[in-house]
Amino acid sequence: MTREQLIFAHDLGTTGNKASLFDAEGALLGSAFAGYSAAYPQPNWAEQDPGDWWEAVCVTSQRLLAETGADPRAVAAVSFSGQMMGCVPIGAGGTPLRSCIIWADQRAQVEAEEMAAICGGDEVYLRCGHRASPAYTAPKILWVRRHQPDIYDQAVCFLQPKDYVVYRLTGEFVTDYSDASGTLLFDLVNREWHQPFLDALGLDAARLPKLLPSIGVAGTVTAAAAAATGLAEGTPVVIGGGDGSCAGVGAGVIEPGDCYCNIGSSAWVSIASAQPIPDPQQRTVTFHHIHPERYAPMGTMQAAGGARDWAWRLLHDADLDLDSAAAQAKPGAGGLICLPYVMGERSPYWNPLARGAFVGLTMPMGKAEAARAVLEGVAMNLRFILEALESQTDGIRSVRLIGGGGRSPLWRQILADCFKRPVEILTLTGEATSWGAAVAGGVGAGVYGWDIAACRSQVVDTVEPIPANVAIYDEMAAFNAEVYQALEPITTRLARWQAAHSE
Repeated sequence: MTREQLIFAHDLGTTGNKASLFDAEGALLGSAFAGYSAAYPQPNWAEQDPGDWWEAVCVTSQRLLAETGADPRAVAAVSFSGQMMGCVPIGAGGTPLRSCIIWADQRAQVEAEEMAAICGGDEVYLRCGHRASPAYTAPKILWVRRHQPDIYDQAVCFLQPKDYVVYRLTGEFVTDYSDASGTLLFDLVNREWHQPFLDALGLDAARLPKLLPSIGVAGTVTAAAAAATGLAEGTPVVIGGGDGSCAGVGAGVIEPGDCYCNIGSSAWVSIASAQPIPDPQQRTVTFHHIHPERYAPMGTMQAAGGARDWAWRLLHDADLDLDSAAAQAKPGAGGLICLPYVMGERSPYWNPLARGAFVGLTMPMGKAEAARAVLEGVAMNLRFILEALESQTDGIRSVRLIGGGGRSPLWRQILADCFKRPVEILTLTGEATSWGAAVAGGVGAGVYGWDIAACRSQVVDTVEPIPANVAIYDEMAAFNAEVYQALEPITTRLARWQAAHSE
């Protein structure tokens, strides 16, 4: 291979890092994965050790280069996709001062409420594209300032997960527009840190990273990073983007109106647009796209594949395959409703105190109905998100499906039936996010054009909705929404009781 042909992409997720190597035509040459864990020290708390991310990036880089036999000097750029909305305080020596408070963490509820009061909740939503919610970075920074002032005072910069790894590679504090749009401190339209919010909250812009478009070069691989990863010293590092924005490009969703759904640990439904699209009810959010002139309106839920995995552990039976059992249960699970809000919820309710529930249990039901109800509960919440997006657009004809959840034939059908429109299966069901990161790197390095994204994300199958099932899910949707509303006062009190008794 000649010099500067290859694109090295890292997808830094919640469960692990996946390294992928692509050639100049976008063909996947190989991939390597290394996992790591998260800690949940209290209800609604979620943390990870940034050192685990770096170790995973080093291991997967070395393994992928060895397995493909690629010459490190042939790598035109390294780029990243990363889990979003984290908070990594970095000290003067470049060392993390504490574990990262990751996207799933909901502890900063008081700080989010205070930000809404100080900055104006509607103004935050219109300026930044998001509600003032504890899921985002700014309330997490404020939580550190209040509860761990020594750490806050020592911090020279607050980084996102992928940006910490980019710092380890380059020595530069940089972020991109898409990750910045998950902080509540980024002006979506002007593409800059919003100084009035910083001033109102008493935060210093000097402790935030430099802003670049997702295709921007953050720096080059240092000698120390080259020794740790096997990459060549001096290799350009393109900053890349947040996983949601990268996934959209990986799904070929670049032109306005294109739509996709990603089901991983969390899940979201997203479209591409030429401008931010606010929702009058603030059910959805808008991130910046990794394309410099696009936005990614979406609705995101806390636990999708995560809720499924939790339920499968709870329902585990050595003599029963839960996926097969769920497929045998009837649509609607016999009237069993699952609210999959086991980590609070973002879209459409934006309630960190939401709690999971099974409603409608009767004696004849078993694990098959319970398993199916979980899959249907996730799909139903995604349906509500899709309806919110559609109310602000000209119509969504079909939904492309990516992520690990997209591998389940049963879940595909449930989604098509709940969405009431075709669900399209792509060639890159599980690699879409990595491919999106690669596109950012390739465009940034001058190897790719944006048109290559759609060329690699071809539709290979279409799941059509079944009219009889659609009718059932139309009825269940009404029940689902009513159950949430009826239980919300009770689950709120219960969540506060849980928090009080967990200390």
